[in-house]
Amino acid sequence: MDELDFEFVARLWLYQGKGAWHFITVPEEQSEQIKFFTSPDVTGRKKRGWGSVRVTASIGKSQWQTSIFPSKSSGCYLLPVKKDIRKSERIVAEDDVSVRLTIKTGL
Repeated sequence: MDELDFEFVARLWLYQGKGAWHFITVPEEQSEQIKFFTSPDVTGRKKRGWGSVRVTASIGKSQWQTSIFPSKSSGCYLLPVKKDIRKSERIVAEDDVSVRLTIKTGL
């Protein structure tokens, strides 16, 4: 298995703190699968900083390289969504968004 693909619909939300960061929370089921398939026990690789996982994210016609990060509060991964992507896809906070994540596993 060289890649893992995940597709889901989730809400875009605005971080309440410094900056205007927008995120999509990866649903629990997909987050658990990502944790398993990217763990050092399975991949033999070291964990990346903050437990991040490199992904290719797709929303609509937009695709970009980024990292998802585990949330301490929810236990799920968070996908940051850049302003350029939000603008291109005409999405705003509180919109439900169809997302595709591709993770290269190297397995």
